[in-house]
Amino acid sequence: MQPFIPFSGSYLPEDVHFLLKPVEMEMTPVEQKEQLIQSGEKHYSEMLSQEPEPTAWHLDLFARALEQGAERLAKEVVMLAKALADRFGETPVILVSLVRAGVPLGVMLHQALREMGKTSHHYGVSIIRDRGIDDTAMDWIEAQHGTEGIVFVDGWTGKGAITGQLRRSLENRAGYPQDPRLVVLADPCGVSWLAASDDDWLIPFGIMGAPVSGLISRSIWSAEGLHGCVKCDHLSEFECSRLLVDTVAGCRRSLDLAAIPASPWVPQEYVHLKIRSEQVISSLAAEYDISSINRIKPGIAEATRAVLRRVPEHVLVRSVNDPDVALLVYLAREKNITITEVGDRIGQYRAVTIIKKVH
Repeated sequence: MQPFIPFSGSYLPEDVHFLLKPVEMEMTPVEQKEQLIQSGEKHYSEMLSQEPEPTAWHLDLFARALEQGAERLAKEVVMLAKALADRFGETPVILVSLVRAGVPLGVMLHQALREMGKTSHHYGVSIIRDRGIDDTAMDWIEAQHGTEGIVFVDGWTGKGAITGQLRRSLENRAGYPQDPRLVVLADPCGVSWLAASDDDWLIPFGIMGAPVSGLISRSIWSAEGLHGCVKCDHLSEFECSRLLVDTVAGCRRSLDLAAIPASPWVPQEYVHLKIRSEQVISSLAAEYDISSINRIKPGIAEATRAVLRRVPEHVLVRSVNDPDVALLVYLAREKNITITEVGDRIGQYRAVTIIKKVH
């Protein structure tokens, strides 16, 4: 197996090993990228747009979201860590975080498990919709650890596309259960193996990109060897990956850990969320004449990221006065995107972004 050197980005080396190949590539303007994606000329994973610097308002909102959400994050990380310790017993836990959104949660889980005296290892690995997981990275992890203790970590679920991709990717690999062991913080569409809640809430690391993900870009598809990434050095002055995990760790250490139960998540109890999510997506597709549901981005984090990275046409919110969608509403107004208050028409979600049809 080819040797390669894991790196940790702006995280501490003991907190994560990214199994990615740093590359340099020419940036594609957002509008051109959208045109190429929708025309089918290029897959989204073959291009990157330059990630913009967060504005002062964006940074302030992240700081407030972290201040308000740190205790909840700390408690929910403990709930998940305890559940993993219970489920794996003496088997070391191998955390495979899906780059990028899974990495902050993976780091926090790895730290919590370590402090509980539970052996764990943590890797950041690429998974790409329609293309699959990075097989080279998975071969390396399996050669080191086997498959028994592997769990996949993502930040949240939107409409379950990555969960479906993970399931298809693992069908071709031996040693995995039929339903992937996917751990997320929030699972509003009910498709995970383990989650802390089903809420669509303002997860602090859901509203920031590279600065809160080890200063790396979204992953880049490679047919051979490791998938790639670009190091986002232009954003280094805004780096807040360590601030996030250190703040949550400090909160965690002030909690009465014995009083926090393991997450009681039982996937079968959340099938209704999956059904409701599918109903919401299909009704939006019909209402807005959308042939590809990839243009529908449900959930606060997905909706916000879509406004930052794509060419949106419409933002739907349950309530325009909901403080958890303040950044999304601000960004949408800044870009003159139509915002519509739709109440419970978007089901369990508090926000949905619809990508503009450009082709």
